[in-house]
Amino acid sequence: MASSPARQSPPAAQRPLPYRGLLIDWGGVLTSSVFDSFRAFCELEGLAPDTVAERFRSDSSSRELLVGLETGALAEAEFEPQLAALLGVESGQLIERMFAASSLEEPMLAAVRRARAAGVRTGLISNSWGTGRYDRALLAELFDAVVLSGEVGVRKPAPELYRLGARQLGVEPRACVFVDDLPFNLKPAAELGMATIHHVQCERTIAALERLLAVPLR
Repeated sequence: MASSPARQSPPAAQRPLPYRGLLIDWGGVLTSSVFDSFRAFCELEGLAPDTVAERFRSDSSSRELLVGLETGALAEAEFEPQLAALLGVESGQLIERMFAASSLEEPMLAAVRRARAAGVRTGLISNSWGTGRYDRALLAELFDAVVLSGEVGVRKPAPELYRLGARQLGVEPRACVFVDDLPFNLKPAAELGMATIHHVQCERTIAALERLLAVPLR
C-alpha cells in the first residue's frame, strides 16, 4: 500500500466545508489490516503468505465465493467448506481463523466517537463476512447509521451502497467524507461528490478528518 493517504475531494468551489457526515469502512480502517490477518493465517496454515489475497484477486472461483458471502447470497456454512477446499485447509471455523490476528484500532474508534459527539453524523459502510460478527453495542455507540452489505444485498464498490449510507445519515453525498483502506472503493464515493480518504495509518487519517470535519478528534 502507499505510504500516505490518498485524498480526493470535490473542487474547492463545491466543498461544503465543514463536512457534516462521516461514512467509514470497518475492516482495515477501524480494525488492523485485513491483509495482515490473512498473511498470519496463511503462515499458520503452511501456505505462502499472500495465498488468500491472491486467490481473491485472481481466482474466479474464490472471487465468486467472496462476492456471494459479502452480498448475503452465500451463507457462512456454505462459504467456509468451499473456500477451504480451494485453499487446501480444514474448514472448521475458517472465517474466525482468517481474522484471528485482526484487532480494533482504538485511535480510530475514539476519533469516530469524538466526531459524533461534536455533531457529525457518522455511518458504517462495510462489506460484511456474515452479519453476526459485529459488536452491535459498539456499533450503536459509534454510528447513526449502519449499512452492512450482507443485509442489503449490495457490496462496495457499487454506488448504491454509498448512496444508501448517505441517505440513512440524512446528509447529501457531497457533504460526506468517506474513508476506506482500498483505493478502488474510493472512486464511486468521489464520483458522488464525497471527499475521500485512503486510510493507511491512523494518525494521518485522523489528521485529514480533522481538516475536513473541522472538529478536534485527538
